[in-house]
Amino acid sequence: MAIEFRQVVAGYSPTLTILNELTFDARDGEITLLIGPNGAGKSTALKTLFGLLVPRSGEIRMEGKPISGTPPRAMLDHGVAFVPQGRNLFGSLSVLHNLELGGITLPVKTLRERIPEVLERFPRIKERLHNQASTLSGGEQKQLEVGRALLLRPRVLLIDEPSIGLSPIISREVFRLLRTLADGGTTVLMVEQNVRSALSFADRALVLEMGRLALDRPAGELLKDPNLNRLFLGGSVAH
Repeated sequence: MAIEFRQVVAGYSPTLTILNELTFDARDGEITLLIGPNGAGKSTALKTLFGLLVPRSGEIRMEGKPISGTPPRAMLDHGVAFVPQGRNLFGSLSVLHNLELGGITLPVKTLRERIPEVLERFPRIKERLHNQASTLSGGEQKQLEVGRALLLRPRVLLIDEPSIGLSPIISREVFRLLRTLADGGTTVLMVEQNVRSALSFADRALVLEMGRLALDRPAGELLKDPNLNRLFLGGSVAH
């Protein structure tokens, strides 16, 4: 297993607990999709894994090693990259400068070698390398965010709501990119509201309810489940 959560309890204050002894696994080289109603703990799980929140109890392991409470800077060193929800670019800076800031922890020589490699994946971003990031379309901005994360050659990519604000065609392009990364060995842990489209690209789906794992099934199997909408929106889940 690439990632293991074991009875993790976490939240945003002593009185606001979101994850209630959450236990799940994310496997090497797979896309694991977290779904569930709002407030189920999906985004909180990503933030806790990346070190933005410190678990109150329980344990998180990466490739068998404890990483609970490891700060984000150290998680980058462990090979974990996080693309949060929404737009997270420096709009007044160029595409190139945004990429350079994404690789600020890398040696200069390494960064210069990797930027062309990343741009080969994103020809439209390459064409706009010296444009302000704010002039890119929504889909191009999301590609730039993902490309910035890929500069670090992460072993684990955490991505929260990648299709927000994107057209169905562009969303599928982003999902195809994530599928390509997973097929190349990157472990992808994704939160996504566009459940049906995401399931068609994912390997496994984890349904969360009230901060707990309610269901763990192959994505293709869940996609065919007539109760999918109910599972996503909340309500009792039959194991």
